Amino acid sequence: MNVTRGFTGRPRVDNPGLPPGQYDAGDDWPVLSAEVTPDLAPADWTFRIDGLVERPRTWDWEQAHALPASAYEGDIHCVTSWSKFGVRFGGVSLDAFLDEVRPQAAATHVVAYSHTGYTTNLPLADLTGGRAWIAFAYDGAPLAPEHGGPARLLVPHLYFWKSAKWIAGLRLLDHDEPGFWEQNGYHARGNPWEEQRYSGD
Repeated sequence: MNVTRGFTGRPRVDNPGLPPGQYDAGDDWPVLSAEVTPDLAPADWTFRIDGLVERPRTWDWEQAHALPASAYEGDIHCVTSWSKFGVRFGGVSLDAFLDEVRPQAAATHVVAYSHTGYTTNLPLADLTGGRAWIAFAYDGAPLAPEHGGPARLLVPHLYFWKSAKWIAGLRLLDHDEPGFWEQNGYHARGNPWEEQRYSGD
C-alpha cells in the first residue's frame, strides 16, 4: 500500500490547543477506517489480554462493564489533520484490565488488535497511568459502529489511528512489533505534539 503524504486539511487557525498542522473539526467527526465497519453486537464482543502477563484473560461485555467505570474528557487528534476539542468518552480505564492480568516485568510494548484484524503497536507506558481506556460511550450515548462501537481502544494523547476501533485484545511483548499502518509508513509512536505522522518524522 502506498502512503500519501499530502494531508493538508483545512487552513490552520492559531490555537494553543492545536498540535502542529492540525485544524479544529468543530462538531464534525470524520469517519476514517482501514476496513469495512463490522456488524458486531455487544453480546458478541470480547476483549482479551495475553502475551507477557501472569494471568491471561478474556472479558465479555458484561464482565468488562462490571469493572469500575471511568471517563475521558478532553481532545483527540487524527493524523489526517483534524482535532476535536472537549470530547467525552465513557468506559473503563485500561489500568483496571491490566491490574487483573499483571504484566510481566519484561513487557515493554503492546500490539492492539481489532475484531476485524486491524493491528497497531504502542509502548506499554502509553497505555498505563490513566492515559488509555476501553471506550463504550461517546457524549453519553453508546459508541456508534462507524466510530468503533461497541468498544474501541482510546489513547487520546497519540494520533487517533492508535485508538483501534472494534477492539478485540492486546498482546504484550518484550519488543516493538509494527501494526497495519506502521508497516505502511506511519510513525511507530504517533505523538501529535511532535508531529510524528510518518516513519522518520
